[in-house]
Amino acid sequence: MATELTLPALSAGMEDAVIAAWLVGPGDRVEKGQPLAEVETDKATMELEAEAPGRVGRLAVKAGTRADVGQVIAVLLAEGETLPAPAPEAAASAPAPAPASAPAAMAPAMGPAAEPDRPRASPLARRLATQAGLTLDGLSGSGPKGRIVRVDIERLIASAPKETTAEPAPEPTTATAPIPPGLGPYEARPVSQMRRTIARRLVEAKQTIPHFYLEAEADLEALLTLRTQVNDGREGAARISVNDFIVKAAARALARLPEANVIWRGDELWQLSTIDIAVAVATDGGLMTPILRGADRMSLGTLSAEMKDLAARARAGSLKPEEYQGGGFSVSNLGMYGVRSFSAIVNPPQSCILAAGAAERRPMGRGDQIVLAPVMSLTLSVDHRSVDGALGAQLLAEIRKGLEDPMSLLL
Repeated sequence: MATELTLPALSAGMEDAVIAAWLVGPGDRVEKGQPLAEVETDKATMELEAEAPGRVGRLAVKAGTRADVGQVIAVLLAEGETLPAPAPEAAASAPAPAPASAPAAMAPAMGPAAEPDRPRASPLARRLATQAGLTLDGLSGSGPKGRIVRVDIERLIASAPKETTAEPAPEPTTATAPIPPGLGPYEARPVSQMRRTIARRLVEAKQTIPHFYLEAEADLEALLTLRTQVNDGREGAARISVNDFIVKAAARALARLPEANVIWRGDELWQLSTIDIAVAVATDGGLMTPILRGADRMSLGTLSAEMKDLAARARAGSLKPEEYQGGGFSVSNLGMYGVRSFSAIVNPPQSCILAAGAAERRPMGRGDQIVLAPVMSLTLSVDHRSVDGALGAQLLAEIRKGLEDPMSLLL
């Protein structure tokens, strides 16, 4: 029996992805567990494996094309089976028809069963329809079992009559936004899946989270001296970085103030049992935040080695979803770029993110004297719904204390 292969949800909240490359072609024999395609999600490129043996009958989605979660992307045939000819009507609307009763070889992450009077549609299709002011009633989808998917909404928008009174979409893309007057020559580049997700989450964070910001300065004289001693004789890859000390100081501060290790959940406040720190890493595709699980329980050397491994795999796009999803606190350090200070955007559902700037020699008071010392600016961005000002100030003070007394971080 022909088997429909649908795009599963490879990470939490995933609505669609790009089929970056097919690793098989029509007619190829595949075994269970064999990689079929490379799929570009919002954070990484992952291999999609066959969950049943068979022969490739059809590839329904071209390489480089975006597909919705639950959408049929290929059809597998049993031994000796031929691909049924599509019905004339279905061929005009559906890119890859297959028997509706065929079992799925890959478990699609479908949403809850549709209500009796509610059209079946993917979350992305519903969001696009809402933005365009369209109703899904009476619309027949081209997805599995008539499910309405992104391409159906795009076709509906393209075929709809243009009216000057229509409300504009809340999030206009470069394709529909007017070109600013006086703009010089430019090159239009497609937006990657990762960049689209980053943009959506940042807009959501700034619009829904009531941010407030706390600033402090830390004297790093003792830290830099200790770092030199610790790194004496270490090879380049094993050297401890200033950022390692910052992450360790944040983890220790959260251990001492567990009431700040929380996330806002509307009617509930979730107290996290473990201290998991997300650390911002710049990659070619955009910012990623791999997670150091149980950072407070790690030695500085273990933390440093784990962070280097996560950062390398983040840049290579080979992190697993569980390695970049979650976390209760974030650290972003732009000091290596010469940035003196900045305010970061809270990464939902977390409550805080620490922004660290460059260590610069500035006048600093030590007792009755003013000396030139390496000073780092620290800015804590806080979700005021879950963490109050006093608690945020205590947390930042604990982080600063750890950086100015770095020996305490080695204990």
